[in-house]
Amino acid sequence: MDKFVIHNRIRELRFQAGEMTQQSLAERVGITRQTVIALEKGKYYPSLELAFQIARAFAIPLDEVFQIVDDPDKK
Repeated sequence: MDKFVIHNRIRELRFQAGEMTQQSLAERVGITRQTVIALEKGKYYPSLELAFQIARAFAIPLDEVFQIVDDPDKK
């Protein structure tokens, strides 16, 4: 089975949303600021529910926040 990596645009989207802080996003979706940091760094993959909540916070479709790409190092 091929492996993949989930990339996200959370940091970029926060700045496009009037420089929303990590804390503000965390409060909107019910997580900690540390979780937002881990998400932005790609150190943590969100649950499906959290992914939808994040997309809703930016009022955009899920696939505009998260993208799946093949990881050639993990095949």
